[in-house]
Amino acid sequence: MKVAVLDLYEGVPNEGMRCIREMLLQFAEARQIPLQLNEFDVRGQGKVPDLGYDVYISSGGPGSPVDSAGSAWEASYFGWLNAVLDWNRKEGRSKKHVFLICHSFQIVCRYFQLGEVCRRKSPAFGVFPVHLTASGEKEPIFAGLEDPFYIVDSRHWQVIQPNEANLAAMGAEVLAIEKERPHVPLERATMAIRFNPYMIGTQFHPEADAEGMHKYLRQPACRKRVVGDHGEEKYENMLELLQQPDKILRTHDTLLPNFLETALQYQHT
Repeated sequence: MKVAVLDLYEGVPNEGMRCIREMLLQFAEARQIPLQLNEFDVRGQGKVPDLGYDVYISSGGPGSPVDSAGSAWEASYFGWLNAVLDWNRKEGRSKKHVFLICHSFQIVCRYFQLGEVCRRKSPAFGVFPVHLTASGEKEPIFAGLEDPFYIVDSRHWQVIQPNEANLAAMGAEVLAIEKERPHVPLERATMAIRFNPYMIGTQFHPEADAEGMHKYLRQPACRKRVVGDHGEEKYENMLELLQQPDKILRTHDTLLPNFLETALQYQHT
């Protein structure tokens, strides 16, 4: 399996790229398949992969998913994405599978005008439940997850108010949404979309592993920031949820591995 990881972190230290690398290596080892893994610094160096890969995973990243509109790196990024979409439309070709994570998901939703991309009233950071839609309940990549299932969320921005006409025009379906909070008069964010048979994305971080997240939260600077933003009780609750095997551990072990398994099966059909 040849995998290209599009790194949108712009050189900012993060857990996301480590988690993606480790998850890919674990999958290849478990399935006993050779893995070619290449990374591309999209925002820092304007690098994007060619069409020589089976799987593309596009990462999360810092900053605004709106202010970069019209930038040189975005032109390269959407040039790559449209090339993949064109490839997959042609008959008789092995299909290329794409997974978009958080920041990547947001800029693609903005690009295709699939919803409003706006700043959140307050940052989302921690472990949260999300709910499956009717389409999400039938989505093979979510097979093995409960409704709701638990995710690691880390974002200042959100995709809300899905554009039903534009979704339908490209054959896309919303798969998951934020938990309902009847006491809070805020619209729920769109948390996952199946864009087409070969491209899916989430506004959360399915690559996040419980152990790494736990270590990260235990760092003094991180603890101080989280307690300052969300309070001691929320901080302790995050640590507790990370220890539960049916929460983040299950999402990490289910969602991206299912995506890779699907891609692998396509290679052999």
